[in-house]
Amino acid sequence: QVQLVESGGGLVQAGGSLRLSCVASGSILRINAMGWYRQAPGKQRELVASNTSGGSTNYADSVKGRFSFSRGISKNLVYLQMNSLKPEDTAVYYCNALVGNMNYWGKGTLVTVSS
Repeated sequence: QVQLVESGGGLVQAGGSLRLSCVASGSILRINAMGWYRQAPGKQRELVASNTSGGSTNYADSVKGRFSFSRGISKNLVYLQMNSLKPEDTAVYYCNALVGNMNYWGKGTLVTVSS
C-alpha cells in the first residue's frame, strides 16, 4: 500500500508559477515510477509528467518547456514546478505512484489559473 498527499495548489494569474509537492508513505521502496496527472472540468484525466525511478521523465506536449518534474533528496518526495501557467492549465492535479501494475493516487490539489 502506498499513500500519496499532494500540496501546493492555488490560484495564480496567467504567466505565474506554482510548485506542487507530493509525499508518499507506506511501501515506497516498491514504487517503480511516479508522476503527475491532471483533470480539468468535463475532461478526462491526462498525464502531465511521469518519471521512472532513476530514469527519464516524459512530459505531455502541452507542458514541455514550462513544467519540470523533480525528486527530493528523500525518495518519497516529488515535485512539479509549473512556470508560465496558462488558463488551460486549470485542473485538479493528482500525484501517481506505480507499484508493479497497480496505480495509487492522491486526492488531488486544485490549480486555478486566471486570465
